[in-house]
Amino acid sequence: MSFSNDLDDEYEKLFRRLNPPRVVIDNEACKNATVIRVDSANKHGKLLEVVQVLTDLNLIITKAYVSSDGGWFMDVFNVTDQDGNKVTDEAILDYITKSLGTESCFTSSMGSFGVKQSIDHTAIELTGSDRPGLLSEVSAVLAHLKCNVLNAEVWTHNMRAAAVMQVTDDETGSAITDPEKLSRVKELLCNVLKGSNKYRGARTVVSHGVTHTERRLHQMMFADRDYERANNDVLDEKQRPNVSVVNWYEKDYSVITIRSKDRPKLLFDTVCTLTDMEYVVFHANIDAEGPEAHQEYYIKHVDGSPVKSEAERQRIIQCLEAAIERRVSEGLKLELCTKDRIGLLSDVTRIFRENSLTVTRAEVTTRAGKAVNTFYVSDASGYPVDAKTIDSIRQATGQTILKVKGSPEELKPVSQESPTRFLFGGLFKSRSFVNFGLVKSYS
Repeated sequence: MSFSNDLDDEYEKLFRRLNPPRVVIDNEACKNATVIRVDSANKHGKLLEVVQVLTDLNLIITKAYVSSDGGWFMDVFNVTDQDGNKVTDEAILDYITKSLGTESCFTSSMGSFGVKQSIDHTAIELTGSDRPGLLSEVSAVLAHLKCNVLNAEVWTHNMRAAAVMQVTDDETGSAITDPEKLSRVKELLCNVLKGSNKYRGARTVVSHGVTHTERRLHQMMFADRDYERANNDVLDEKQRPNVSVVNWYEKDYSVITIRSKDRPKLLFDTVCTLTDMEYVVFHANIDAEGPEAHQEYYIKHVDGSPVKSEAERQRIIQCLEAAIERRVSEGLKLELCTKDRIGLLSDVTRIFRENSLTVTRAEVTTRAGKAVNTFYVSDASGYPVDAKTIDSIRQATGQTILKVKGSPEELKPVSQESPTRFLFGGLFKSRSFVNFGLVKSYS
């Protein structure tokens, strides 16, 4: 069996070498977008690989056509930059050609989806029940253990939370190599994640690997079954994406149709989920030129069969709804830019908590010694954030390092009750760690 698998792998590599990918980038074919055509030997995950490269470059995919019947994969993407203009940067165009073209066929079959070893940092993956104070407790543990958070991304959905963090040992400035310290980090973080929830599990993974953060977050939340909705979930149906799954018996396909509000990286989120659920996209038609995105996929399972049961159909719908909702972050967007230091994340989240703010999503990055952190926040009571709260946070963090993104209308006028409503909130802490609101991402 092992010999047979090795032979299949070698044949696949030979086929790819004899039929290298071809990438054509055309800035003349379309009036308002750059057209990228990709032709290559087909393999499971190829569509995700292409979409991931374009998405990681922060390009906007306005239209796409996919066809991969037989052994050949043909894709056409209309893309623009963040400002809606054609892509003309030669460095970006050259990167696309190399990443998706001939050079890509000589890389490992894991490609950008695999786990690569790193000596620069230690990767920490966390999943558990969402609750107020979770992220601050996690960051306080790391600060106590002299671990500096270089990069992190935190998602919350359906009362579950997932995070991927890259940390360094403050003493060495590189990955944590002491086995005892690694064990201690894992033990304490696992205790924090478990909290008082006896019904849902928590998971902590510590490694020296590097993987694609956003795809990993999707995988983690999928494995944690965040797509399972409680019976008392009263989310308005109008707020959910419109997802349908029907079988086309004449062609032996299942057809998935998705209509939802358009946003960046929407296509990546849906294709990532279908790939991880082991469905193959044979044809697809994507239109996201307006405020609403329309996606249509013709799929089969990797075993060649269409959707077989109502239970499977419902599971696909739930998983795609969850994939779209995870990245939705309503609330006020706050950006913090300051010199990086150990414990910064813990201090910032403590200030948010003391001002009665909860966070639905967070992105933490470090660039050349500077911390650039983005938080999506809302009032703990579910109301818009008022201007006095932002002023209070600015006073605590420094007027110049905190920026409020979005329109001024998002800030609620100060009410008579707001100055004292949470005046003694800091007295009610269940632990010695600082608290931080990490709550359900409303969508």
